[in-house]
Amino acid sequence: MCQLLGMNCNVPTDICFSFEGFSARGGRTDEHQDGWGIAFFEGAGVRSFIDIKPAIASPVAELVRKYPIHSTHVIAHIRKATFGRVALENCHPFQRELWGRYWVFAHNGDLPNFEPEADGIYRPVGQTDSERAFCLILNTLRQTFPIEKPSSTELYPVLRSVTDQIAKYGTFNYLFSDGETFFVHCSTKLCYIVRQAPFAAAHLIDADLTVDFQELTNKSDRVAVIATTPLTDNEVWTTIEPGELLAFQDGLPVRFA
Repeated sequence: MCQLLGMNCNVPTDICFSFEGFSARGGRTDEHQDGWGIAFFEGAGVRSFIDIKPAIASPVAELVRKYPIHSTHVIAHIRKATFGRVALENCHPFQRELWGRYWVFAHNGDLPNFEPEADGIYRPVGQTDSERAFCLILNTLRQTFPIEKPSSTELYPVLRSVTDQIAKYGTFNYLFSDGETFFVHCSTKLCYIVRQAPFAAAHLIDADLTVDFQELTNKSDRVAVIATTPLTDNEVWTTIEPGELLAFQDGLPVRFA
């Protein structure tokens, strides 16, 4: 299956360290070689990079590893194709506009026999079950709140309902954000870590690289990193329970229900 990486923080931060280890799983330390992508929210805009090359061999991924783009919301994905051919239109994360904001979505898992009716304005471009799920979520949200974006408290139960509906078809781990709230759903496997003062050094599992965050941060900084499996071997990661739908704001998990 694919793997997910997300970041949510209270101040714009770069994801170079985490992406160094994560991208190694795209062909070096793991088998996810069928494309990759990453999206950074910057104000009202999204800076997005996708490629069909394995992340470990992609010149675009090399740019991202070396270019410290600062953002408070980041979603990344490395792909092992199950539904849909290896093609750019099937690379995550996917992006659409809703309520005058960009929404970004990435999915890990398989949804066999998931064929929702294309009866809303959002239609998939590629052939993946993931993009079909994204379009159903957006169509449901738009039909429920047709004029403007609701509060996260109002949005949560609707997202919870459509998530449960889709998850009946298979494995549905996902990251979903509009740059204000970061939603995370665990179907089988996701975890997170919150880095905040007192900061310490972290060592990657997939690359021989250590960073001392105390040298790079301020005492008020707070960063949550979400991943399919832990990226470091000297920190304590929190396992998200199967079936749990979390939101992250300012680098902390938030539960609306």
